[in-house]
Amino acid sequence: MTAQSKLRLLPWTGPEGKPCYLDTDDREGFMSRLADHIEVEQLGMAAELLGQAVQVLDDETEDLEKLKLVAAQLAGALRDVLRVATSRGHRLVTPE
Repeated sequence: MTAQSKLRLLPWTGPEGKPCYLDTDDREGFMSRLADHIEVEQLGMAAELLGQAVQVLDDETEDLEKLKLVAAQLAGALRDVLRVATSRGHRLVTPE
């Protein structure tokens, strides 16, 4: 098994909310491609949600429940984006 620093952090968690990792050097393998696809989807959804959140925040007539919902959705999107950034950061080639 590869050292944990060489494992790829996947863009989803396990049943108990713990991180999931992939042990492979094959960037074109099924699981790597699936993880890449999910990361792209998560980033796209976060960008779309950000646009919607800006509209809600600009509308002074929005009620507190709508603002709470947007805040909760933004928190989830931020969690996903941070996981993607962490995973991609770990995969950067660093000179030794």
